[in-house]
Amino acid sequence: MSTNPTALWTVLRKELREFSRDRRTLLLTLVLSPVLLPTLIIGMGTLAESRAKSQIEKPLAVAMVGAENAPNLVAWLAGQGIERKVLHEDPDTAIRNQDEDVYLKIGDEFAKQWREGTPALVEIVHDSTRQDADIPVKRVENALDLYRQQAGALRLLARGINPGIAAPLAVSHKDLSTPEARKGMAMAILPYLLILSAFIGGAYLIIDTTAGERERQSLEPLLATPAQRGAIVSGKIGAACAVGLTSLLLTLIGFKVGAQFAPGIGRQMDVSVEAIARMLLILVPMLFIGTSLLTFIAAGAKSVKEAQSYMSLLMLLPMIPTITLMVSPVRNQLWMMAVPFLAQNQMLLKVIRSESIPAVEWATYMAAGFGLAALLWFAATRRYHQEKLAISA
Repeated sequence: MSTNPTALWTVLRKELREFSRDRRTLLLTLVLSPVLLPTLIIGMGTLAESRAKSQIEKPLAVAMVGAENAPNLVAWLAGQGIERKVLHEDPDTAIRNQDEDVYLKIGDEFAKQWREGTPALVEIVHDSTRQDADIPVKRVENALDLYRQQAGALRLLARGINPGIAAPLAVSHKDLSTPEARKGMAMAILPYLLILSAFIGGAYLIIDTTAGERERQSLEPLLATPAQRGAIVSGKIGAACAVGLTSLLLTLIGFKVGAQFAPGIGRQMDVSVEAIARMLLILVPMLFIGTSLLTFIAAGAKSVKEAQSYMSLLMLLPMIPTITLMVSPVRNQLWMMAVPFLAQNQMLLKVIRSESIPAVEWATYMAAGFGLAALLWFAATRRYHQEKLAISA
């Protein structure tokens, strides 16, 4: 389907000019959104890193029920930075009320069991649903495990037995993941937010230039001009993509600049110029897909309110691969590069983790992405050939 380039550029300039006159929408799209997303991610990452660092390094005060039954254990834990804390309330209630992260319960028979050489009970009490308690619980668990190993070795030595006999296997881990990949795990939510930004990046302009014009009854004069419908649709999509691309570029630059002030984020994800350029290239097809799809949907809406009601459903689409991969992780395969949203998610994760992307994956991704965008553009163009489009209810 051919279009008149002159008419296309005329419509594109018209839509951008009218969009620039709406200062509030312009401010929201090109200033607030590009600033808000990097600030949110960088702020959350910095806060989480600071909290984890303080929990790991600072002394840990833990309530110990039955501490008088194991004074040596209590003293040893204090040497490991885990000090005894006195509670004036029921410890189980304190855990449920989130006043405490963890406490130790030492059995009444601990001293007797210790003297007899039988396993002495020490219970770690915590709430497994509280993620903020993971580090304190792990610290206590590791300290008790170290104490158990040392005490067991000393008992064997006292009996003239080599402690190595009690350890027939020496199990070790060899982690082949790169430092960038391990750090990139903390940024697992970033692909979803970037995909969502690209997918609905031109939403404000598209809704105003389709459903908005139809509601204002200004679409009919535009359709009555000699300009081809394909040129009109392409001009509107092109204007929305230009706005969305500018917003995306500003957002990614925000991450680059923000990483300079929050070194922790720079360590968790690749924010080099090459990585930013690759992210932008990955998101461009999604920008065209989202804009073309929204053009097709909003063109059939009779009012801006109706068109905006579809936004809540569209915003759920990028969540599907993120939730799916969290529930059921799968190995990267070539066919994934042709699946919308899943392909973007996997490609962005590779960039964040500083992994290389094979040329065949790039080719498959670009062909599938722009191919789908072309089909949606064609569908939107066909919808603009409907004469009832110019009639507002």
